[in-house]
Amino acid sequence: MTSRSRIVALAAVLGFLGVAFGAFGAHAVADPVAKGWLQTGAQYQLVHALAALLAAILPRPAPRAAIAFLVGTVLFSGSLYAMALGAPRILGAVTPLGGVAFLAGWALLALAALKQPD
Repeated sequence: MTSRSRIVALAAVLGFLGVAFGAFGAHAVADPVAKGWLQTGAQYQLVHALAALLAAILPRPAPRAAIAFLVGTVLFSGSLYAMALGAPRILGAVTPLGGVAFLAGWALLALAALKQPD
């Protein structure tokens, strides 16, 4: 299995889990704060699963961008999901680190796009 196919597989798993967490938040959670965390986590997770997929399938893949999106998803969305499921709110300190990883991924993707053949 190539690194490209591993990234595509991970992006697909994150897409699947984003839909699952979004549905869970919409249908199984009554607490409005937890529901909001799940909704935000799922939204960012789905967007960045697609971004990781794009980074992996470019003619010249951008694996560092894809990895940044995947790490950002685990940190950002994962910390929100954990708090929604009852983890201590101090875990919210991890969420901005995921946001930084998302920003790094977008910057790396932009740089990779500029290096793509026309």
